[in-house]
Amino acid sequence: MTRKTAATRYARALFDVALREQAELDRIDQELSGFSDLIDRHPTLSKVLLNPAVPVPRKRGAVTELSALAQVSTIVGKLLALLAERDRLALLPDLVTSYRDRLLAHRNVVRAEVTSATALVPERVRQLQQSIAGVTGRTVTLDTRVDPSIIGGIVARVGTVVYDASVTRQLEKMRERLVESL
Repeated sequence: MTRKTAATRYARALFDVALREQAELDRIDQELSGFSDLIDRHPTLSKVLLNPAVPVPRKRGAVTELSALAQVSTIVGKLLALLAERDRLALLPDLVTSYRDRLLAHRNVVRAEVTSATALVPERVRQLQQSIAGVTGRTVTLDTRVDPSIIGGIVARVGTVVYDASVTRQLEKMRERLVESL
């Protein structure tokens, strides 16, 4: 089982328990991402919690103590203890991403990213957001990026689907057709 698959399973289980317990879904997201960020920002802590040579009881103790200090919810505290017990704390960044994806799906929201060669004006961003919402039937959270290498046009990533309307892609298609015709 890959890391991402395992993280997705933990995230699904966490989300299902949170719904059943009527927990604050946003709070769980914040606590998970906060704990993940804490590990990322502190190399010493990272070495202890992510190193397979460190005994599991030591990791579990550290996680339990940190959870108490951070006053995380019972659900998150139990998950972190379970991850420490199974030596799976390295899954935390992927677990956070999977949990957020589940949370957005639960709220009927889709995350989209639009890349353009130059910065988009707010009106154009709003139009793109409306177009994507019309296609998906969901509320859209839109992130924009600038990448001059696409020359012109846009590349939109909606969930796992990529719509490439960039000049670079069009030039690649033309080159492929020219090569095929020779």
